Amino acid sequence: MPHPAPTDAQLAARFRPVFARIAEHAARREHERALAHDAVGWLREAGFGALRVPAEHGGLGATPEQLYELVIELAEADSNLPQALRAHFGFVERVLVEFAPAQRAPWLRRVADGAIFGNATTEAGDGALGQLQTRVFREHGGWLLSGEKFYSTGTLYADWVAVTVQRDESDPAQWRTLALVRTDAPGVTRLDDWNGFGQRLTASGTTRFERVPVDEAHIVDFSRTGPTLMTAVFQLFHIATLAGIARAIERDAVAFVQPRKRVFSHGSGAVPREDPLVQQVIGQLASTAFVATLAAREVARGLGQLDQVRLRGEPLLEDLLVDVELRAGKAQIAVTEAVLGAATRLFDVGGATALQEDRRLDRHWRNARTLASHNPVIYKSRVIGDHALNGTRPTFYWGVGTRAS
Repeated sequence: MPHPAPTDAQLAARFRPVFARIAEHAARREHERALAHDAVGWLREAGFGALRVPAEHGGLGATPEQLYELVIELAEADSNLPQALRAHFGFVERVLVEFAPAQRAPWLRRVADGAIFGNATTEAGDGALGQLQTRVFREHGGWLLSGEKFYSTGTLYADWVAVTVQRDESDPAQWRTLALVRTDAPGVTRLDDWNGFGQRLTASGTTRFERVPVDEAHIVDFSRTGPTLMTAVFQLFHIATLAGIARAIERDAVAFVQPRKRVFSHGSGAVPREDPLVQQVIGQLASTAFVATLAAREVARGLGQLDQVRLRGEPLLEDLLVDVELRAGKAQIAVTEAVLGAATRLFDVGGATALQEDRRLDRHWRNARTLASHNPVIYKSRVIGDHALNGTRPTFYWGVGTRAS
């Protein structure tokens, strides 16, 4: 019999003080580009990474709905951190739903004990679409890992890294292989060379593996053919983070306007907070935050329903998986456009003072734009349209690379 989930009130009491501490210096970290090792440490100490680990394995046993509600709040405090931990929570969910039962317990216990997992998935350059250059291979009776990855989000903060690899004897069209290695293992090199203009503190960049020994029990295969909830899990992290950014935009706009005394001669109020046009902008920002939060909650509700099916020991039917994938795609399309608009509209509440670099109000647009670029919205829009018109099943697996001529 599974342990009951913690209450929302218990989780709020545990984590909101940590989120407040993180928010206190978020703008300064962004301004100075200071990686958030301290903030990740506070989250680790509070058990944030073990939210989805069942209580019988030492975790908190939170539901998907509770996890993503907290992700929104964390993103409001600092949107770099949910993105940095996205691979970690994706790994935990994969252990729960895609690892064989006999494989789960050791990994869940590591997470419960405070381990953070990063990712090394995408390879830069012009490699062939659907092929990976990073490999695990046998040599002298053991397994070795070699290759190079980019966009290794969160890995500079992590204790372990889940590396997508090509195993020589497996078909990459049918199977995906993960090699799980410690980030301090001999042959692992992590570089802080992410140079994007947004999400600059997510500890992304290059990770190199030079003949890294891998325990055979740490190499895991899983199918790439049937429908899965993992695509929606990873996408919902972006949606929830965007919702948190929308909340931060509203918060920072209100905080900027309330104390201001300077007005424009052609304005409509004695002080900015009494100007109807400024009030209108604040109302628009608040509405975007509200709708973005509702969209994230709706996708989380779908994942929560699937989680209940899993806990009952029932199969995850294709119709349910397609439904939650479509929810995630629709939410991504709507939330991305709305939050990017709000991040621009934010600057309508004030003059040039709002542009001061130490305020870093620009971080909201830059971070939202960066999140929106990871899984391009135009392709999700096409998938949604194809399904609506032709009943085509959404795409659950994809890769990047060059097509053969």
